[in-house]
Amino acid sequence: MDASAEPRWLNDDEQQAWRAFIDAIRLFTSEIERELQRDSGLNHAYYQILVTLSETPGRTMRMSDLAELTLTSRSRLSHAVARLEEAGWVERRSCPSDKRGSFAFLTDTGMAVLEDAARGHVEAVRRNLFDVLSPCQVQQLGEISGVLRDALRAGSLTRCREVASTVATTAVAAVGAGPADLGAETVAAVGADPGAEAVPGQSLVDSTS
Repeated sequence: MDASAEPRWLNDDEQQAWRAFIDAIRLFTSEIERELQRDSGLNHAYYQILVTLSETPGRTMRMSDLAELTLTSRSRLSHAVARLEEAGWVERRSCPSDKRGSFAFLTDTGMAVLEDAARGHVEAVRRNLFDVLSPCQVQQLGEISGVLRDALRAGSLTRCREVASTVATTAVAAVGAGPADLGAETVAAVGADPGAEAVPGQSLVDSTS
């Protein structure tokens, strides 16, 4: 955005819709999270990892694909899987064709935990979302949510490609240069994990803390 350009301020209808949307998301997420933690000792992010693995053939998925599907950075997913491994719910397995790659596998114990947690979780979702909407509103919610999801994913993918292109260009330009010729930022960029986050992952499984 051009810093000198006038912001596209929201009109009254847009302001009302925006605030209602934000309040609903916060309240719904908080309630679902609270009930899931209380009943299963699971954070919703961890629950989503188990769900995604359960729906995959062989209950196994490459870590990079799992990060993409759960909208999680690779560093945060690695932390989450490590905690789930400690609980015996997930196993990390090496990839025969790629020594740098690895797979996450949902164990029988993890599947049992998921099946038990799903009973209360689906009831909470139904009670707090679908029971308060009409069939027509449910259809509208699905359509609107799909539009928002696709637009946000497309924007995120574009930004990732731009970062990757910048890092690749920097790496190519650095070829042939000695360590003394490279700035600290260049060295860090070439070796950086695109999915890494500065904020460490929170401990999310109460039963294993």
